[in-house]
Amino acid sequence: MADTHRRFTAAVQPAPAEAPGPDSGVRRTVLPGGLRVVTEHVPGVRSASIGIWVGVGSRDEHPHVAGAAHFLEHLLFKATPSRSALDIAQVMDGVGGELNAFTAKEHTCFYAHVLDDDLPMAVELVSDVVLHGLCRPEDVDVERQVVLEEIAMRDDDPEDLLGDAFLTALYGDHPVGRPVIGSVESVESMTRNQLHSFHVRRYTPPRTVVAVAGNIEHEHTVELVQRAFSGRLERDAVPAPRRGGRWRPNASPALSVTAHEGEQAHLSLGVRAFGRHQDERWALSVLNTAVGGGLSSRLFQEVREIRGLAYSVYSGVDTFADTGAFSVYAGCQPENLGEVATVVREVLANVASQGITDAECARAKGSLRGSLVLGLEDPASRMHRIGRSELNYGDHRSVSETLARIDAVTSDEVRKVARTLLRRPFAAAVVGPYRRARDLPASVRGIVR
Repeated sequence: MADTHRRFTAAVQPAPAEAPGPDSGVRRTVLPGGLRVVTEHVPGVRSASIGIWVGVGSRDEHPHVAGAAHFLEHLLFKATPSRSALDIAQVMDGVGGELNAFTAKEHTCFYAHVLDDDLPMAVELVSDVVLHGLCRPEDVDVERQVVLEEIAMRDDDPEDLLGDAFLTALYGDHPVGRPVIGSVESVESMTRNQLHSFHVRRYTPPRTVVAVAGNIEHEHTVELVQRAFSGRLERDAVPAPRRGGRWRPNASPALSVTAHEGEQAHLSLGVRAFGRHQDERWALSVLNTAVGGGLSSRLFQEVREIRGLAYSVYSGVDTFADTGAFSVYAGCQPENLGEVATVVREVLANVASQGITDAECARAKGSLRGSLVLGLEDPASRMHRIGRSELNYGDHRSVSETLARIDAVTSDEVRKVARTLLRRPFAAAVVGPYRRARDLPASVRGIVR
């Protein structure tokens, strides 16, 4: 019941007991102890999604317990004082619902999607897992093998393996650069006491957000959450501060090579980018879409449509509290890797020096607007949106406000971001039939100078 998702400093003021987001349709209540409840009523649906978001992820781990947040996410589903793993599964299967969780660099989410009538059950069940998971020694040993199988599955998937290798090449041994899933060595050595301590010390009400969206009422939802968290709410606590701070790199971008037998070579290259509290992230989203976010993007046209060098080529953005990454992926025949690297670098160099056209900017903004609206057509996506917004920002833009912010991005802003980012030092990672860096084409080795 688990999956792993991969890719400013501000004074924190006590939140009011209830603070609806301006024109967002989101309602917010802060319970005693600092637990936040955010809801959004979605008209015309008969379902509800609940997510318990904890502001703890792989970035919070010490190196010797790398993968603890993800391991714990698995473990909490194994047993509570009142339920076995089978009980948990049967309750959810009995109502045709979905129950799952994921761990990321900076947060963990446990969620359920059910019929609206079953929301009370879902709130109680998910809360029971998050609050009362037992972390029994016998369950640790069983789930350890499951996590090791997940690592093996990651190692068999070149794109997943490449994603982790690229972030390590970009960030070095900084916590952001470590794989969320951990390593075989760290998972094999993890103890029950370490995982239990991680749970009780870090899963606290001030770090937690309960997000609910669908055919629901705010007041009723707050009552359900209060009941489920009874005994865990302490008075006079303030929600934990949002992540911020100043990025402190401890390594230069590097070149990573991972030997992997297969029919393709997989390449990822990119630069460190902006954190989520920086305004430049809006222009970066437009730049990313124009460069490698769709069928008309520069990379897709140049690499696939014109030259036929790859089936899959795209760009992407990872955003964290104080830093981020802009990256390009391409998978191709090994004999074409050198040419693919050359073409990608030429595209990025041209964008860095010339920027994108007004037509590309307009098309990219239209793509972002459509993707945003179409991606929010169901309660589950709405729940994810408000949960992340509360955890990361402490406020909630309406969809209309977000669309207006995208529209406000200018071609000049995108060109400025391109000049800033694409002249930074590049990191690169390759997964394919190569043992060492010297086996790679010169154009790939030359990415990292």
